[in-house]
Amino acid sequence: SKDCGFETLLNLHVLFIILYSTLFFIVNCCCCYCTERPKAKVSIKPAQHVFRGETVTLRCDIDGEGVTSWQYRWYKDGAFYNSSELQEHTFSPVTESDAGEHSCYGAERGGSRSSKHSDEVTLTVSDRPQAVLSVSPQKWLTEGDPVSLICEVHGNSTGWTFSWYTLIVSPDNKYHFQLLSDSSRGAGGNYTVSSAALKHTGVYVCRAERGEPAYNTTYSNTQPVWVTGVSPQVSLIISPSRSQHFTSVSLSLNCEDQSNSDRWRVKRYTESLGLEDCSSSLWVSQTGSTCTFNFTTRSDTGVYWCQSESGEKYHPVNITVYSGVILESPVHPVTEGDTLTLRCLYQFTTPPNLRADFYKDESLIQNQTTEMIISTVSKSHEGFYYCKHSERGESPKSWISVRETPKAKVSIKPAQHVFRGETVTLRCDIDGEGVTSWQYSWYKDGSFYTYSELQEHTFIPVTESDGGKYSCYGAERGGSRSSYMSDEVTLTVSGEFEHLVIHTHAFNMLL
Repeated sequence: SKDCGFETLLNLHVLFIILYSTLFFIVNCCCCYCTERPKAKVSIKPAQHVFRGETVTLRCDIDGEGVTSWQYRWYKDGAFYNSSELQEHTFSPVTESDAGEHSCYGAERGGSRSSKHSDEVTLTVSDRPQAVLSVSPQKWLTEGDPVSLICEVHGNSTGWTFSWYTLIVSPDNKYHFQLLSDSSRGAGGNYTVSSAALKHTGVYVCRAERGEPAYNTTYSNTQPVWVTGVSPQVSLIISPSRSQHFTSVSLSLNCEDQSNSDRWRVKRYTESLGLEDCSSSLWVSQTGSTCTFNFTTRSDTGVYWCQSESGEKYHPVNITVYSGVILESPVHPVTEGDTLTLRCLYQFTTPPNLRADFYKDESLIQNQTTEMIISTVSKSHEGFYYCKHSERGESPKSWISVRETPKAKVSIKPAQHVFRGETVTLRCDIDGEGVTSWQYSWYKDGSFYTYSELQEHTFIPVTESDGGKYSCYGAERGGSRSSYMSDEVTLTVSGEFEHLVIHTHAFNMLL
């Protein structure tokens, strides 16, 4: 019938549409139109957290197979801000206004393909940073101790290299930073000295840089490092001889060496004024190697040392100037076995001695006494001490350092076994920190033999009667310190050395 024919024709038409659509879909898949669109990805160099003034590069990566050229579109906080044929977008220099959530996508140049939008990546821009310098394990050292200077950029530790400087004061009291000759070995952020020497005494700063062109932080805070010598060439003598002093009084510091030379100058480092000559203050004068305070102030609190004309630094001492209650404690380290006496003094009474409580490392160790005496000091007594009065207040803290009693050591030149008629020298070495002059006592076979202000004792010529077991010890000239006795060293003296004669005839017979 006519209706049946129409229905058949309609069904054929629908079938044709379905077949055509299927074929169109297959063709499109073959032409890659059904391939999943690649997703863009944003990366930021040198880091997502940067500082104002740096050069920052954003990069848009798209893994789009078959596409050789993209047009990149950049968005910030969801809004379009730039279109470019370049894969990278650079802020040079970057500012706070460039911060935000950045994303990108790409469209094929001369084609119809496009990528998916990237995820947003946050760019944070902060003020120019300051490097932060610290010292580990401590800034007060003895020759031979290890020490590390640690430089950091807080909030961002990515990609920095570090440079190290020492603070120098010119004769006209102007500062400048001098790059350390081996600064590069601290490029990773840690400048480590395995065995500190006197030359390492100084005030240090660091600075960090990264990027191309190089971007620098500001210089770090200053950090002093103080190295005391085992046998310093010079001693810093304080009068009155204590580490804490009242305000508004006189104070004298003098650099003394064995030759009484005036080539030394007293230098200082204070929190308020930094590195300077001792005589830079209004109430201070320096004559030769002596620095005299006519009127002390709290700003005079700091570290003082002796410095040679060539810049060598020796014998740093910590001095505290305070008004009210102070602790009378020794300027220099005490030696094991010595007696330690501490007193609590008050500026506005006569006599100044207070009946007070004494503390070590925040623990009460003696109460209501005018002085605290430790008759035999040991290493366990090392620590921070202060005194406290219920009405007058408490003193600043003082670090009491305890050093071991040094042991003498005998050496013989040219050898322990010598021949009659040679010149033989015995030498007594004592590594006694803080002592510049010893009186040497010599013993032979356990009995006192001689004493001398000279470190060496010489036999010219040596005889058999000089043979024996020798030992020595030292006593501080003009002081109370002494060393332990050395071990005995044997000197053997034989008869005259006989020259070896080779008879030519006999030698030729052997050939």
